Amino acid sequence: MSMQRVVVSAAGVGVEPAPVPSPGPGEVLVRTVVAGVCGSDTHALAGKHPFITLPYPPGHEVSGTVAAVGDGVTAVTAGQRVTLEPFLPCWECKQCRAGRQNVCERLRFFGCAHDQGGMAEWFTVDQRRLHVVPDELDWTAAALIEPLATPVHAIGLAGGVRDRTVAILGVGTIGLLTLQVARAYGAQRIVLTARSRRSRERAAKFGPDATVDATAADAVDQVRAALGESADVVFDCVAEQSTIDQGIALANKGGTVIVVGVPPAGVSIPLPMIQDSQLRLQGSATYLPADFAEAMRLLTAGAVAVDDMVTSVRPLAEAAEAFADAASGEHIKVLLRP
Repeated sequence: MSMQRVVVSAAGVGVEPAPVPSPGPGEVLVRTVVAGVCGSDTHALAGKHPFITLPYPPGHEVSGTVAAVGDGVTAVTAGQRVTLEPFLPCWECKQCRAGRQNVCERLRFFGCAHDQGGMAEWFTVDQRRLHVVPDELDWTAAALIEPLATPVHAIGLAGGVRDRTVAILGVGTIGLLTLQVARAYGAQRIVLTARSRRSRERAAKFGPDATVDATAADAVDQVRAALGESADVVFDCVAEQSTIDQGIALANKGGTVIVVGVPPAGVSIPLPMIQDSQLRLQGSATYLPADFAEAMRLLTAGAVAVDDMVTSVRPLAEAAEAFADAASGEHIKVLLRP
């Protein structure tokens, strides 16, 4: 039996036939219902992702229905609605043994650096990578579980945001989800920065205390004025030289900069300021199972404006158009529905 799947190559985004995979021992066959186009996917297509090489089968923000299970599977049963925690750890290295599978020393990533992706009609995956979707969440909400777990994890690494001032650099999907999680967690004030007027106007509808033009010469001063002080925590959801520079300036002194976005290249940092001002520069790598559980709790509680976040839904055959939507700057979260 064959299926359709998306492949991203140097020639672009295409849909091609492939065999339906069979689940091996400990594996589950999932029928994809919804898959999100991530910023990492559009960056990979443009040749700007540091860890994804072309060609590859995309799709790591994926939810669907269990169609069949392999020998020894006990975590899920046929017919259950599930979502995927896409990183594929070795389970044996020092980091895995310590419960830090997201920084596994031999990490692979479903839909990024793997032979399968979720932008396909079917896929197989280790049962340990699946989470059952609560009945209260529809498929659109389920599509946001994986991206929402990213800011949940980042905020945890920051030590929380309750009663703290927060700056968020970048207002794509992750930036806007970070805003909503920070608000749900009781941040004192939240200010966003973005380059385009259109992005700032769209972001303002999600309820920050202020939005600031990231390209303004006095952007740092404007954010500090809107916060009323320096930022206790800065979430850099862009992760390039200009945003790292702004983030460090905003957190000075004694603050924390969390790097959430995937940097396209190396940057330089003012190490004397880092030391003398006791700044913390912290990387945030994906999430852990507890972050998925918390993301589902937040969605169930209505803490995320799901309908406002998902702005384009296309069938699998229109994968190229979906990638174009995601890269256009006119959409927030773009979904494919095989």
